[in-house]
Amino acid sequence: MREAVSEAVSTVGAGVLGAGEVIYGDGGGMTPIAEEAARAARVLHPEDHRMPRPARRRVITVANQKGGVGKTTSTVNLAAALALHGARVLVVDLDPQGNASTALGVDHRSGVPSIYEVLIGELTLDQAAQVCDRSQDLLCVPATIDLAGAEIELVSMMNRESRLRQALSTEALDRLDVDYVLVDCPPSLGLLTLNAMVAAPEVLIPIQCEYYALEGLSQLLSNIGLVQSHLNPSLHVSTILLTMYDGRTKLADQVTHEVRNHFGDLVLRTVIPRSVKVSEAPGFGQTVLTYDPGSRGAMSYLDAAREFAMRAAVAERRTESAAASTTGDHG
Repeated sequence: MREAVSEAVSTVGAGVLGAGEVIYGDGGGMTPIAEEAARAARVLHPEDHRMPRPARRRVITVANQKGGVGKTTSTVNLAAALALHGARVLVVDLDPQGNASTALGVDHRSGVPSIYEVLIGELTLDQAAQVCDRSQDLLCVPATIDLAGAEIELVSMMNRESRLRQALSTEALDRLDVDYVLVDCPPSLGLLTLNAMVAAPEVLIPIQCEYYALEGLSQLLSNIGLVQSHLNPSLHVSTILLTMYDGRTKLADQVTHEVRNHFGDLVLRTVIPRSVKVSEAPGFGQTVLTYDPGSRGAMSYLDAAREFAMRAAVAERRTESAAASTTGDHG
């Protein structure tokens, strides 16, 4: 296992990996029932627990070519947590399966305005975006079955790898007035995922706490490095989220230790546990935060979203302080 992670890191230089700050609070010694009640209150009464909005809009690609690692689940639940607690969030469903659209409860039947029409230039982003029923600050550009053939159609188009970047223009995102854009990629490293990496400066990688989840990491990081070198110099891995953690197994602890050891502060301290409620929620067209706000899964995604937002806020304050210090020195 150590070799698998080491290979993933050594395959690319440090340039594709960003730097993170860890801000995280523990339960403060509360009983499990008290913790569950408190976390449910944080979801049901977001005005008391608002998260900081980023100083600049953040566009994040959520990618991992291995399926079943919690990529879509993490995308929609992080988006819902951010939206419920003070931010305005757009989810772009770039997976032809449309699972993110299902989880957010938006219509994604064939013929519905979707990301497919946006990519081929028939619609603008705001024309395809839908407001989710459970939060006015959570929007989704859905994926329909039409997206399944998009990779073949895009091959013959000009700037085929930059179609999503053109769609996510500053003007288009200003019209939607969003703080965050999260792009849910398909479980592959094809043209759709390439479009997502060209369009975003940040990559969030969910990693399942099992050995096989590490095997494709080397190829993913290599591709990120190639995109950074040739198509998007600002691209970097900003966040790694450990998912499907099962505390009953030694393997989960070993994987967690190895990933943290090699990726350091890129890895969120919050770990997402295996949870039946998280799996059930999409069947009801909901995220786990609205389906069962007091569950362990909802608690964990809420903590992960807060940590994700706080990291950026701390980094921004440090950048501003450094800039002010430099200005003062020159003055």
